[in-house]
Amino acid sequence: MEARSGRADLRGDTIAAVATPRGIGALALVRVSGPQAFHLAGRAVRAQGSGDKGQGTETATTWPPAARRATRVTLIDADGAPLDDALVTVFPAPHSATGEDVVEFSVHGGAYIATTLLTALVTAGARPALPGEFTERAVRNGKLDLLQAEGIADLIEARSAATHRAALQQLGGALSRQLETLRSALLDLEALLAYDIDFPMEDDGPIDRSRILAAATALESTLAQLIGTFPQAALGRDGAMVVLAGPPNAGKSSLLNALVGESRAIVSEIPGTTRDAIEVLVDAQPWPIRYVDTAGLRASEDPVERLGIEVSHRRLAEAHLVLACGDDLVSLEQTVTALRAHTAAPILAVRTKVDRDGDAGSPPTETPRTERPLAVSAQTGAGLDAVHAAIRAALASVTPEPTESLPTVTRARHVASLAVARGELAAFREAWEGAALPAPVAATHLRAAVHALDELLGGIDIEEILTRVFRTFCVGK
Repeated sequence: MEARSGRADLRGDTIAAVATPRGIGALALVRVSGPQAFHLAGRAVRAQGSGDKGQGTETATTWPPAARRATRVTLIDADGAPLDDALVTVFPAPHSATGEDVVEFSVHGGAYIATTLLTALVTAGARPALPGEFTERAVRNGKLDLLQAEGIADLIEARSAATHRAALQQLGGALSRQLETLRSALLDLEALLAYDIDFPMEDDGPIDRSRILAAATALESTLAQLIGTFPQAALGRDGAMVVLAGPPNAGKSSLLNALVGESRAIVSEIPGTTRDAIEVLVDAQPWPIRYVDTAGLRASEDPVERLGIEVSHRRLAEAHLVLACGDDLVSLEQTVTALRAHTAAPILAVRTKVDRDGDAGSPPTETPRTERPLAVSAQTGAGLDAVHAAIRAALASVTPEPTESLPTVTRARHVASLAVARGELAAFREAWEGAALPAPVAATHLRAAVHALDELLGGIDIEEILTRVFRTFCVGK
């Protein structure tokens, strides 16, 4: 990809891209943005000779057509040959997504039409857009801030309701507003300190040291709370890990398939079928659940199977919850005991295959030392609702509730800048509380904290920050 650091001379040119994925579909979208967008897009539109109206649209008789209205046009390729009967919408600057003149073509889906239209636009003088360049221009032109731009990327990549919720919140500016409030409070504190330094003999007298200390402590606490939301973002993205573990042929794979509602794991009567961890992400509230089917736990001389068992041990160490599977009470007791050496997570004992030895709800003839096990049949579905309910209850006790009062911090970049700001505030507080430094020196920590928030919001070092953020975007966004 072209380096962004050398792009200063490219601002102000006109870019174009296909904004929808490759493949067969009903529609594809081609976008153009820049000062020459209307002119270059017009080169791909054949002049119309009539004012016939299509259903819900107008046929263009002049170019550019009316703003923000879908208009029917005939597209031509770079050689002037007819290409498609399409819709076009124009958005004059500054009232557009990028803040520039924007044209969006809605064409029939498939690779050929969209690619050929893009070729015609590039032939006319547009430049193929870099990944994320449309959103980058929106940031540069003040239509979005950097955090909102990252919210767009998170929204596109969301795989769960929790991630979608956090992304919408960030796109709506919740995190930006919280950080602006913190930044404003830091500046107020800095101004208060400057007043005390410059005008110590004014009528109000010296500023109460406890007042400054209380303000700094409150800001530090809010920063800590924001940083504390980051694990929730990881939960929303990756899911709470529920590991199914037990000896070979204990019904783990069948139970996984029953829990997720489809056949994702190979089910076989041959012990040792599962040689690696199989993971399935299922959306749920408040967090998605990542079910992990692991290799059967037993002593084995098979090097491949031993590798699978090592993977099982790693997943057990990372688990939020473990389902210990066994098809009889004796083996289940042994399994639970063995698993406690590999995980600190809660363990739910699940007696599988109860369809082979009676009703899932019947009391066991033996009472293991562990809590009464759940009984389930993956074949008949008996007991499955109880397992789902037990999983939800267990996860509720080991995973945090979604934080409603604060926006979620979703990226490591956010955490790094917030940690710097918090560290600078802590250094200021300690110096102020112990009177270890003169006030002008202690105030430099407040300035450094403001600087860290400015970097997070995209107010400084803009080129380097944009390079890091937009390199992961898709082309056309």
